[in-house]
Amino acid sequence: MTLKRIDWIVKLLFDMKNRGLLVLFLFCLTLASAQEEKSWIRINNLGYLPQSIKVAVLGSKAKVDVTSFSLVDAVTGKQVYSSQKVTPKGAYGPFESSYRLDFGDFEQTGRYFIKVNAIRSPEFDINANVYDNTADFLLKYMRQQRCGYNPFLTDSCHLDDGYIIYNPKREGERIDVTGGWHDATDYLQYTATSANAVYQLLLAYRENPEAFGDRFQANGLPGKNGIPDVIDEAKFGMDWLKKMNPSPEEYYNQIADDRDHAGYRLPNKDTVIYNESRKGRPVYLASAEKQGLKKYQNRSTGVASTAGKFASSFAMGGMVLKEFYPNYTEDLLSRAVNAYDFGKKNPGVSQTAPCKGPYFYEEENWYDDMELAAGALYNLTGDDRYKREGIDFADQEQVSPWMGRDTVRHYQYYPFLNAGHFELGISGKNEKAKDMAALYKKGLEAIRQRGKDNAFLIGTPFVWCSNNFVTAAVTQSHMYHELTGDNTYLEMEAALRDWLFGCNPWGTSMIVGLPEHADSPVKPHSSLTVLEGYATYGGLVDGPVYGSIFNSLIGIKLEEEDSYAEFQSDLVVYHDDVGDYSTNEPTMDGTASLVYYLSSMEARSQKTGHQKANFTYDDSGALIRGNTSEKKINLTFTGDQYADGLPAILKVLDKHQIKGSFFFTGNFYRNPKYAGLIKKLKDGGHYLGAHSDKHLLYNDWSPQKKLLVSQEEFQQDLLDNYEIMAQHGVQKENAPFFLPPYEWNSSEITQWTNQLDLSLINYTPGTISHADYTTPDMKNYRSSDEIMESILAYEAKEGLNGFLLLTHVGTDPKRTDKLYARLEELVIALNGRGYEFVSLDEVLDKKNR
Repeated sequence: MTLKRIDWIVKLLFDMKNRGLLVLFLFCLTLASAQEEKSWIRINNLGYLPQSIKVAVLGSKAKVDVTSFSLVDAVTGKQVYSSQKVTPKGAYGPFESSYRLDFGDFEQTGRYFIKVNAIRSPEFDINANVYDNTADFLLKYMRQQRCGYNPFLTDSCHLDDGYIIYNPKREGERIDVTGGWHDATDYLQYTATSANAVYQLLLAYRENPEAFGDRFQANGLPGKNGIPDVIDEAKFGMDWLKKMNPSPEEYYNQIADDRDHAGYRLPNKDTVIYNESRKGRPVYLASAEKQGLKKYQNRSTGVASTAGKFASSFAMGGMVLKEFYPNYTEDLLSRAVNAYDFGKKNPGVSQTAPCKGPYFYEEENWYDDMELAAGALYNLTGDDRYKREGIDFADQEQVSPWMGRDTVRHYQYYPFLNAGHFELGISGKNEKAKDMAALYKKGLEAIRQRGKDNAFLIGTPFVWCSNNFVTAAVTQSHMYHELTGDNTYLEMEAALRDWLFGCNPWGTSMIVGLPEHADSPVKPHSSLTVLEGYATYGGLVDGPVYGSIFNSLIGIKLEEEDSYAEFQSDLVVYHDDVGDYSTNEPTMDGTASLVYYLSSMEARSQKTGHQKANFTYDDSGALIRGNTSEKKINLTFTGDQYADGLPAILKVLDKHQIKGSFFFTGNFYRNPKYAGLIKKLKDGGHYLGAHSDKHLLYNDWSPQKKLLVSQEEFQQDLLDNYEIMAQHGVQKENAPFFLPPYEWNSSEITQWTNQLDLSLINYTPGTISHADYTTPDMKNYRSSDEIMESILAYEAKEGLNGFLLLTHVGTDPKRTDKLYARLEELVIALNGRGYEFVSLDEVLDKKNR
């Protein structure tokens, strides 16, 4: 009800002198207002594809009656859509009443919010680009979890791994198994989760290659290498799997054990000693032996669960990696066959081993692992034997046993998704595909039945790693649809997908930093976050658990006041708190398992004709060019000693209403002569950024770019730059782009910048605009005429779309031929060729990178 309407009613009641009716009206109005204050609208914070199912959920801690809702353009404030597609769903979790608000038939792109009376949702996008680069974003966490050389830290860890245990023939021997990924916040490593991760990454690329880019080297440092980053990551995991399988009769299952739980520490500073007489960590053989060195033991019965995972990963590697590493894949077929045969000879499960505590991965099923191995081998070799045997294994486990259940033990039915049905189904797309899809349907229907009566349609169990179950469910739904085209479960799939991105009681995404502009975990249970404040970007956190589970776990203590306290319930809880390892710990395998689904969503968008923005990075990983599909340019300036051209530059920018970007050293910001000019830039809305504090040369000029500073020296220099910027009112979080001094850096400098939650950028090469600093006494001197000619000639031949066109705000007095004196001439010339000069934020739109 509008204020204008309320004022009219109040005036009418006073005129009628009906004070009793007025009191009743005001009471009802107050009650309605209180109800609305206890109501929230939850949406997918990432946004919606235009042609997708789009449903928001309204939840209230009071009894509310909702019959309609509207969609409002967040830019104009105008209502653009209204609907009565409202489905009441009753009480759920913390909410006394809840509703599903369906706006699926609204497909116009834009930024919006949903409104029900005074209740507003967060803003969200409807756009074909909402899933762009999301699969690649998850790889950030995978790289951060690397063992051996860790590119995030640019340092190494666990180089002495390890020594063999539970293998009578080789007990105590050293085995080189350095590499792979740490499982979560701890530094244990498991074949079960790692092999699943390798398979999932390779599956994602095989099915959706168009979704992946190349911004990182094989060692994980920034800088393209001509190979998609997802392939680099999968091969990194495959290298480790090969080490864990040194012979056809040896399949190792685990590195380290829960003695690792010795408090927060960085992996390169791991001080845990497992054996005083041996270097490294224990390496557990996969076997039917019940393992556990201290109080607790597992319940292993065989090796097929582990051997099957080895086999499926090796077989998938033989299919996918050959394109990039033909020699590397020569032994993958034999490894896959050997592992598969070993699993057949040793049926049963090889569980992970506990030690001091009762927690371990209690995997009890193995038919799914052998089915997937058979399906992958069939697709690799075409041998009908594997198809027949795969179908036999599928008959033994038609549905992943957790589906439809209220609760299961920790990793009892891992890896939650039976991808073997898909491998066997895609091999024929005939009756066999229908048979496999029918098995998927059983599981999906079981989930649907459990969730159909709540507003979020959530039918997966809230046990430890609940987000992994949600990921498995949406993936299975997608695979089912791929095999059949049947739309039966798409609404549930959309609801579970939206759950991961904020359409849940807490309104938060479950992936750290995705999306950047909305609520997502900021205090995950991670040593990197606790000790250094590093974000675990891309990491899928464990997810909510039943209140009964949370209250029974050992060692959980919230560090801060619960920011989601009003949304907790006896049913389910979630905390964004480093003290809660049960709901807020990122996991490597959960993250890897989500890569396939997100790549499928991006591929789906591209199939409608959408092309994602194309940004350019150099070999050091520096971002050097914006979207080349648009005729937009940013005028970029740097300064250290001189600013003689800044008044003239400001005059031109103001006249033509251009927002430039200015990167100054700490030396520049400290110079009192420039304080007034800096204020004018800031007041004019121009970007003010960092250019190092002392204008240090970070790397020598050789092709190898040898480092001339340590990480500590670099970071202190850059942070000092930001410290003096803050005195001018420019905060680090509002100036995320850093342009290195001398426009020269290496991959390590780029990575160290990333660690500080900043992005390193550089000018776009092709012209010699940056040569305006040269003086006549230099061999590389370039006149302003030469520079202008190079810019216009390059534009005519190649175009300047997305350019960061760099010049300097001042030069040595020895240069009298000042390029900045011709800035207006350049602006007019390029405007005449159809270019628009835009801000740095616009040309480097972070959302689309």
